[in-house]
Amino acid sequence: MTSKFGKIRTCNIVPAPDRGQAECNIALLGITGSGKSALTVKFLTKRFISEYDPNLEDTYTSEEIVDQQPVLVKLMDTADQDGPVNCGRYVTWATAFLVVYSIDNRRSFEGCQQYLDAVTLHTRGIQPKPVLILVGNKLDMERYRQVSKSDGVDLASRYSCLFFEVSACLDFASVQNVFHEAVREARREAERALPVRPLFISEDRPVMSLASASLLTPCFKELPSPATAKLVTVKSSRAQSKRRAPTLTLLKGFKIF
Repeated sequence: MTSKFGKIRTCNIVPAPDRGQAECNIALLGITGSGKSALTVKFLTKRFISEYDPNLEDTYTSEEIVDQQPVLVKLMDTADQDGPVNCGRYVTWATAFLVVYSIDNRRSFEGCQQYLDAVTLHTRGIQPKPVLILVGNKLDMERYRQVSKSDGVDLASRYSCLFFEVSACLDFASVQNVFHEAVREARREAERALPVRPLFISEDRPVMSLASASLLTPCFKELPSPATAKLVTVKSSRAQSKRRAPTLTLLKGFKIF
């Protein structure tokens, strides 16, 4: 029995992030049928859906731990039909872009170049530099492959972006790694964009020679005692250290297998 699925929405009761918590905004781009929504749901719920409404576009939130560092990941599952339309809504929002195609659909692969061109054009000169990742989805459809892995590697090298092939249907670990790698690259770009602090050397006083230093009378003075500091002990538990599962609310009629 089949039915049409809606896309998940962020629950209103998700606690607000702490001030100063790192955030990473990721936009998933690609034409209809490339598997953007399937990748999104797999990452958030570890489950797979086969059908959904391609006209719905929404943003989802998940608290993740990437390399022992907490980060609030926001995902925009875009709903472009045949190419980049009104791309200003995500190029000014996202810090990382996953450009997705299906390995069994040559047309979806050809559409990726339009998205790569659009993102490259609209983000030129922006610092920190947005992260670009090309993702070949539906690796489980290997026997129907229309896009070779070398084709994906070549396209990714032309735009200097990372490249992965995954299956939203089968492998959660590989899908999670793609999103976490987007976070890692965004962190690296943010660090590269930090201004270099200038080094100032004072030359107001002449350098003391060793001969004149030997004529000085040694003077010993007791150092002041350090200020009293209040010790704060933070208790933690194994339960608190576990990764929080995302809190999600499903649209009416949404079914997950």
